Amino acid sequence: MSDMAQPPILPGIRDDAHTSWPPQELIDSFLGNFDFEFRTGEHVAIEDTEKAQAAARMFRDTLGRYCSGVTVITTVADGKPVGMTCQSFSSVSISPPLVTFLPMKTSRAWAQIQRAGFFAVNFLADGQDGLSNKMASRVEDKFEGLDWTPSKGGAPLFDGIVGHVDCTVEAVHEAGDHYIVVGRVNDLAYATDEAGVSPDPLLYFQGAYRTVR
Repeated sequence: MSDMAQPPILPGIRDDAHTSWPPQELIDSFLGNFDFEFRTGEHVAIEDTEKAQAAARMFRDTLGRYCSGVTVITTVADGKPVGMTCQSFSSVSISPPLVTFLPMKTSRAWAQIQRAGFFAVNFLADGQDGLSNKMASRVEDKFEGLDWTPSKGGAPLFDGIVGHVDCTVEAVHEAGDHYIVVGRVNDLAYATDEAGVSPDPLLYFQGAYRTVR
């Protein structure tokens, strides 16, 4: 890491977590210079040569054929709810319970999540593509007109989701144009109907939303 000052350790975060956090000056520069967040299927800047463009297309086209679930990562920062749509979410460990998601380095929402030190991952259900799109948009207030309840950790949870995990930031690692964020799961739950069946998930495949049907 650089010699720039590290952000303070916040309640609920491991004492050594700061060793893998991005510097505070870098986080502040993102907040001041960017007004977009990680969006489903977003294209990032690449080297402007025919060979590089072809390699990038092949990378996107190939990885786009891996079907993923769709999540919304949320927190509350400076008293306001924050949310971002994210495909790159995965479980990591059962003992201790860890998960991961990969925000872009230019994500304003991630910078706010990092400063808050906690987050929830909402697993979206079939039919919640509108919620996904709104959380991936550039609108000023993404939560306007939306109902949500706070998780045990204080992050927004939406009605109708398949399930959620409630986390604190455990560690952050640089990975190219993204960060690998590791979260420690402090609480979790999933939804079922009277027959014990969970809602169908919202899926993403080849640049479009899909369902299990």
